[in-house]
Amino acid sequence: MTETVQQQIIISGVGGQGVLFVTRLMAEAAIARELPVLTSETHGMAQRGGTVISHLKVGDFAIPLIRHGRADGMLALKAESVVQFEGFVKSGGWIVANSAVPLETDHQIETFVADADQVATALENPKAVNLVMLGYCLANTTGNRHTAKSSYMTMDRIVTVLETRFKARKDILTASLAALEAGFKLR
Repeated sequence: MTETVQQQIIISGVGGQGVLFVTRLMAEAAIARELPVLTSETHGMAQRGGTVISHLKVGDFAIPLIRHGRADGMLALKAESVVQFEGFVKSGGWIVANSAVPLETDHQIETFVADADQVATALENPKAVNLVMLGYCLANTTGNRHTAKSSYMTMDRIVTVLETRFKARKDILTASLAALEAGFKLR
């Protein structure tokens, strides 16, 4: 039996942060539940440090790009992405952002902020900001009104995707799971 899910999420950051990797993990979690998935991404400078935005649609959609004001949520790996792409998120949606300071956003959008850079540095794995933020996103948007109709994106499912992806690389798997868990515990 396949779930009925209609969810649109923007994932954004800069080149080198793992925006596309996080998008792929989320997509693979949905695919494992036999849900239809569309993804698309744009690269601002096509190099490390350039803006990257990824569109993830889970459910019965015909086109991969999310229109302004239609995203259910946004995962921002850099605080600057919120300013650039907040317009994609619909009223009543959510934003999960990596920032050391509170962010001003539309008051109709619930915003969750965590300093993932600091957490990843404490883990001695600064490249793991993306997984810290994904864990934080799961902790704050799973099982509440934002994902009430969606059980594809849970901590257990993302862990399973990581275990499958890195089964031959135990060192990478261990570091990835530690970063994901550290983000999840930030709630």
